[in-house]
Amino acid sequence: MRIGFIEDTPLHGGTQIWVTEAASYFLGKGEAVTVLCPADSWMQKQIDGTGAQVFTYEWDGVIKEGEDSRKIWTDALANCDVALCTVHPPRNGFHCSVFAARCIDEGRLQTWLVPKTGTIVPEYKREYYESGRDINYAVIAITGFTRDYLIAQYGVPADKVALVYQGTEISRFQPSEDGHAESLKRYPLPDNAFPVLGCIGSFEERKGLNVLIETVRRLADGPLPQVHAMLVGDGPDEAMLKQQVKELALEEHVSFFPFTREPVIVFERLDITVLSSLYKEGLPNVLLESMAMSVPVVASRIAGVPEIVIEAKTGFMVEPGDVNDLATGIEKLAADADTCRRMGENGRVLVSRSHDKHAQFDAFLEYFRRIAH
Repeated sequence: MRIGFIEDTPLHGGTQIWVTEAASYFLGKGEAVTVLCPADSWMQKQIDGTGAQVFTYEWDGVIKEGEDSRKIWTDALANCDVALCTVHPPRNGFHCSVFAARCIDEGRLQTWLVPKTGTIVPEYKREYYESGRDINYAVIAITGFTRDYLIAQYGVPADKVALVYQGTEISRFQPSEDGHAESLKRYPLPDNAFPVLGCIGSFEERKGLNVLIETVRRLADGPLPQVHAMLVGDGPDEAMLKQQVKELALEEHVSFFPFTREPVIVFERLDITVLSSLYKEGLPNVLLESMAMSVPVVASRIAGVPEIVIEAKTGFMVEPGDVNDLATGIEKLAADADTCRRMGENGRVLVSRSHDKHAQFDAFLEYFRRIAH
């Protein structure tokens, strides 16, 4: 089978890491893999040399949908039995799945276009999922919440929307003495820091990191004077967030660390993982990884998060953007070591049973084979 991936972003994040891992897994299974991505993007750099065929295009230029771009996309898609397209935000009226559908239609290709999403954004258009063109298509939702929304609100036929959860690598994400020792060296924090909160991901508005920083201020001034937050990643809001920390005099309570391909070492350093996102989340990889590492979570109650964060069993859910609610969730976990440990253990069990990455990659592959043959 020839499996394609369309990634219309030069940046990196959990989704892009998932694509690189999925591509590697499918190649290891003997499948042919094609990746269509912007030239000089993080994705291209990761995929080059893996054995996948790579087609690149100009990220700024493709929005004009000119003849050169159409040829590149059509050639790439003709090389695929199925093409999995992450549903990214539109850019100046351009949308990757809509353009892919156009290229498949006008090129008279038999390729199955498969938009993949875990995120619901109300202003997104139906055509991002179902183009209306006479092409082969199906949609993959990575959360039950998303699947139900696409059917009920967008009117996408139920038989066209599959639920396929993503997973994490259980064997890789597990605590160890060596990993903990390495985390202490790699991530130095103030003495007696407790609880150590962690947020791994891109520094952008939707992640609500300004809310987390304000929450740290409230906790440090009150019930948890040694609280410390590790913000691990990069992104457009980094300078603004560092300025917020400075203005609130939280330099001893908030540390910034660069993006890493070894998040397991980060989790070794944490007492609690925090997802403070405001919107546009699906089933965040960071939560699956944290739970596999037996680190309990406090997370915003959005999208597919309630499908893995079972209230008072694997963590606590809070209202997005609510500093008081977030502070209360963190305080409850920090106050009881036994509860914290038990929730971490419960999370490990849940992820091991239902979100093993290799089993989920196989589920994607089985679905591709079913629709394309």
